[in-house]
Amino acid sequence: MNTPAKNSPLKAFIFDVDGTLSDTERDGHRVAFNSAFDEYGINWHWSVATYGELLAVTGGKERMKYYVQEFLDAADIPENIEQKIPELHQAKTRHYTELLSTGAIPLRPGVERLIAEARQRGYRLAIATTTTPENVTALLEHTLGKESINWFEVIAAGDIVPAKKPAADIYQYALKEMQLSASECIAFEDSSNGIKSSLGADLATIITINDYTREHDFSNASIVLDQMGEPDAGFTVISGDSHGATFLNCDLVEELHQRSLQD
Repeated sequence: MNTPAKNSPLKAFIFDVDGTLSDTERDGHRVAFNSAFDEYGINWHWSVATYGELLAVTGGKERMKYYVQEFLDAADIPENIEQKIPELHQAKTRHYTELLSTGAIPLRPGVERLIAEARQRGYRLAIATTTTPENVTALLEHTLGKESINWFEVIAAGDIVPAKKPAADIYQYALKEMQLSASECIAFEDSSNGIKSSLGADLATIITINDYTREHDFSNASIVLDQMGEPDAGFTVISGDSHGATFLNCDLVEELHQRSLQD
């Protein structure tokens, strides 16, 4: 195994999950929510557009509460919905896991390659996400294999901290667990809530947008890309400087991290 460059303080990569590792939101979580609503006989259906609006709120239970408060008239709110939301969320997680098991939700381009290269070079890996630990485990197992769970030193997920993104708590938790400073790590995100969280923890952040987040404000990102890309199918740089690179590899991550320390 190689080791990170001796003159570099970069020690770890911290990944968001939904929208960053995989396009899980539109064709994964949204579909699973709708299946849970059907299972419980609740007459809700979240369209692609509606779900895009609901993504302003992080966390599945929080998203349902927001929908009740902001999208429904009092007469349309099911009885005892506050008590049912945790059950609905459990059902949604079950439906989401079933979707993953079919292979319907692959990793985004370049993700598996970058993770493999980071491991080969000796970088430490962690996850910081608002989704549940069960969802993280299911995604990793069905895309990278069961052994991949052990590749990530810390999986900071779900309700492990009280305040979800855009609060910085989840990243601060991951840093504390790894006993690393923000200057020794770099974050990978896809949304405005995500980068608010990572920047709030003083982490340099690489953004790969998706259909839901392409219009978000990514001021102060180290670089904004449409995807991580592959050697034969490169990324498009939306903002920032890739210094001639056409796909995201550890060399470019290292360069972006170094530049962040100089800014």
